[in-house]
Amino acid sequence: MALLVLDESAESTLVASLTEHPWDVVVVGGGIRRTEQSLPLFEQNVNLIRRHAPQAAVAFNTGGGDSVEAAQRRLRSPRVPGRVRHRS
Repeated sequence: MALLVLDESAESTLVASLTEHPWDVVVVGGGIRRTEQSLPLFEQNVNLIRRHAPQAAVAFNTGGGDSVEAAQRRLRSPRVPGRVRHRS
């Protein structure tokens, strides 16, 4: 588990956590999704998860109290194999 401090260390902390071992699910907290000023950090985190833990499901909690439930919800959900590619 990694809790990110919203400063310049966030990216390196997340990448280190994502690469230390394979993850089945990564939970992104409501704290970085709820405000406009944190939108760039939210986008960065989702893209880092896709790059460094492509096998992991991504779950979203509403607060620290429901992180386990969010992870369990995604782990029970069937996965669609393969990647979707969009053509321009």
